[in-house]
Amino acid sequence: MAKDTDKKPGKRPGDRAEAIYRALRHAIIEQALEPGAKLPEDAIGERFGASRTIVRHALGRLAAEGLVELRRNRGAAVATPGWDQAGDLFDIRLGLERLVVTRLAGRLTAAQIATLEAHVAEEEVSRGTDERRSIRLATEFHVVLAEMTGSEILVRYLSEVALRCGLILALYARPHSSECAVSEHREVIAALAAGDAAAAIAVMDRHLGAVMNRALIVPRPAKERDIGAILAPYADEAGGAAKRAKVSRKR
Repeated sequence: MAKDTDKKPGKRPGDRAEAIYRALRHAIIEQALEPGAKLPEDAIGERFGASRTIVRHALGRLAAEGLVELRRNRGAAVATPGWDQAGDLFDIRLGLERLVVTRLAGRLTAAQIATLEAHVAEEEVSRGTDERRSIRLATEFHVVLAEMTGSEILVRYLSEVALRCGLILALYARPHSSECAVSEHREVIAALAAGDAAAAIAVMDRHLGAVMNRALIVPRPAKERDIGAILAPYADEAGGAAKRAKVSRKR
């Protein structure tokens, strides 16, 4: 049945694979899908109305980003980075984040500053009301900064490392504090707007240090949950986005 759905007009395999990739990535960032969670191709395909081949393509992209592990004869699962990798990941991220703020200090336009402030305002709205969205927005803040450098390489590598750090925190961190993230992100914006690269680096170092210090040594126990139920809101979101894109193409 899924294969027939893939052949319907307006539902190209590439579009569907992209939608599944984005939905799964979204769910992983928000920690709805936790490290170690199994990702069965048949269950995902059924939820999105796609063949296993298309699902496999989406999982392959996520594996290339280090977010998914493809295990021989055991299927795919959300990656579970070891605690021994945490130090290296955060050191690499720190170097990349320093490079980003150095390039941006004193160079942000008024429109870019407004974009960053609007993003932090969204974080503020999510604080204490939508924990998953708050976690995602906190990560995306750093990706938005990288995008403002205009460097595709920086965006690619910072995004990948930031998401892997998110997996580390999902496994080993104390409960996420959106209040900390919001206040620290505002300090980063202020330093960048002031054009003081040294201050911007110091603020970013302190911010990432605080994030790392929230980590614990003992991993959290994995939760057994139905993947169909977890992905339901993400599938609905992907369907809505596809409809909007279709309407836009007709115009």
